[in-house]
Amino acid sequence: MSARPGIALADWRAQGLNFSFQGHAVRYWTAGQGEPLLLIHGFPTASWDWHYLWAPLAARYRLIACDMLGFGDSAKPRDHAYSLLEQADLQQALLAHLGVSASVHVLAHDYGDSVAQELLARHQDGRIALASCVFLNGGLFPETHHPVLVQKLLLSPIGPLIGRLFSRKKLAASFAQVFGPHTQPSISELDDFWSLIAANDGPGVMHRLIRYIPERRQQRERWVTAMQATAVPMRVIDGADDPISGAHMVARYRELIANADTVLLDGIGHYPQTEAADQVLTHYLQFRKRLETKECSDALS
Repeated sequence: MSARPGIALADWRAQGLNFSFQGHAVRYWTAGQGEPLLLIHGFPTASWDWHYLWAPLAARYRLIACDMLGFGDSAKPRDHAYSLLEQADLQQALLAHLGVSASVHVLAHDYGDSVAQELLARHQDGRIALASCVFLNGGLFPETHHPVLVQKLLLSPIGPLIGRLFSRKKLAASFAQVFGPHTQPSISELDDFWSLIAANDGPGVMHRLIRYIPERRQQRERWVTAMQATAVPMRVIDGADDPISGAHMVARYRELIANADTVLLDGIGHYPQTEAADQVLTHYLQFRKRLETKECSDALS
């Protein structure tokens, strides 16, 4: 649990707004002014994941975040074919709803990294303008993604049953494996994470949401090619002790991406934005300051 003060879940929920995406109610949050910064959460949690970083980032940027379809306090339609491409459509629809026309900075985590990769590929196709992209622990490359047992079971033929049986106790067991040894979530944090997962009968769609894992394999070449070709500044800030997408993923990133900008957080697991919010904030602001310095220098040259 971070030492930085966060936002209580009840207060966070009270600040949320709704818009309609393809007939589904989507919960979103905005704060601050300045350059737009889109925050994209991971699986199986929600945008509250950013609550430790929200106030310090909102002091500098215009923050935009939503609970994606099937997550948190947004709609979780039962028979829906969830996809990462549709979640990227959702992010673009939210930006349009808010009238955002400027280039967008992206900060993403886990499942959100895949959505960000899709947005980066769309940037390369001229379908959206990104100003920068920072990835926290996520399966950027299928070959280095090591899913935990519950994810494997959700993908199996008994996935619907596994989802329905998913509980706060099982969440605690999974998180114990993927958080750092000294940064485990507190009982109250686990209660809050579970509250967001359980809302709108979330466990009933987990076996449908988990299809993102094979979808990542299908999109790998397109996404990695975009990352290799793009001029969009990128950084990875990664909890090194994460068994899913930790130091081994960063090693692969350094192999595949030229001039790779990577930060490894020793002793931190899969949720650096809650485990080590101060470190993530420091490294994110350092990245943005470097961009601003380069922009000034380019403008003067």
